[in-house]
Amino acid sequence: MRRFFLNAAFVALLVGVVGFSAPLRAETGQVSVVFTKGGFIVGAGGGEGVLTFKGRRYPFTVSGMSIGFTIGASTTKLVGRALNLNSLAAFQGNYSAIGAGGAVAAGAGGVQLQNANGVILQLSGPKVGAEVSAAVGGVTVRFK
Repeated sequence: MRRFFLNAAFVALLVGVVGFSAPLRAETGQVSVVFTKGGFIVGAGGGEGVLTFKGRRYPFTVSGMSIGFTIGASTTKLVGRALNLNSLAAFQGNYSAIGAGGAVAAGAGGVQLQNANGVILQLSGPKVGAEVSAAVGGVTVRFK
C-alpha cells in the first residue's frame, strides 16, 4: 500500500512538472492588422495583417462578424501581441471576443481575442470613422 502512495505521489509530481512547463515553451509574436468594419445591428468586416514570429514575417487575412449593437463604419489599425504561440499553425483559426468600443471621427480601439488553440491576441490602435458597437463577435485568421 505504501508503494502505491509513493508511485501515486511520483506520478502527481511528474504531471505537475509537465503541466507547469508547457506554458514556458509558448512564445509571443508581434501582430499588426488593418481591419475595416461596418454595419447596422449585424457588423461585418475584414482586413490584412502581419505576424512577426521568430524573426520572420507571415502575412495573413482576417474576416469577421459581430451581432449586437453596431451602427456605422470604421477602420482600425491595430498592433499588439499574439500570446501562447506553441507553433505557427496555432495562430490560424477562429477567434472570439466579447467587446465594446466606439469612434466618432477618430478614436481608439482595443480588443482581446482567443482561439481554440489557446492563442490570445491583445490588440489596440487608432480607429477612424463613425461607428459605435457593443457586440459579441469573432474573426477568422488565415495565412495568405
